[in-house]
Amino acid sequence: MIILKKYFNNKVLVIKSNVYSDSRGFFSEFYNKDDFKKIGIHKEFKQDNFSLSKKKFTLRGIHLQEKPYSQAKLIRVVYGKIIDIIVDLRKKSDTFGMYKKITLSDKNSEMIYIPEGFGHGFLTLSKNTMVNYKVSNFYSPLSEITIHYKDSELNLNLGKYENIKFTVSKKDLKGISIYDYKKRKYKK
Repeated sequence: MIILKKYFNNKVLVIKSNVYSDSRGFFSEFYNKDDFKKIGIHKEFKQDNFSLSKKKFTLRGIHLQEKPYSQAKLIRVVYGKIIDIIVDLRKKSDTFGMYKKITLSDKNSEMIYIPEGFGHGFLTLSKNTMVNYKVSNFYSPLSEITIHYKDSELNLNLGKYENIKFTVSKKDLKGISIYDYKKRKYKK
């Protein structure tokens, strides 16, 4: 397991897992606690999530769990291809409101580690896309925040996909602006 790239002052990591292939197919470890400790990730993951997006150009997010249910995430694509979107929502960060797009697929054996304080979403680039992600804390609906992907302050540029009609949940369409998020006070 190796770190390929680092973003947001070395907080967000793109990781490549080892893949062992033979005539039967391949084997790869998605998560090994000892290997993750060796590359500096000491998080304990408490929940595994799995999503299936039937339609190409399904947009999920941008989601964040606030304190005390903040979540670090480990994202990988099981089948298909996505543009993963990570937004720095750490209010005191020098890179607050900035985002990074990373392409993940079932072909590249890469995954992304996203620490607490970052918003996360993705756009599917294939039908029947399956995404698996581990999280470091349990889901709490009262702690969930959604930032609207079309927020003018975020100014998310999806390049050649910009003018395509996405499949988006009603909940995600009700997302708030980064400005409104920044004004919010953390719940105790």
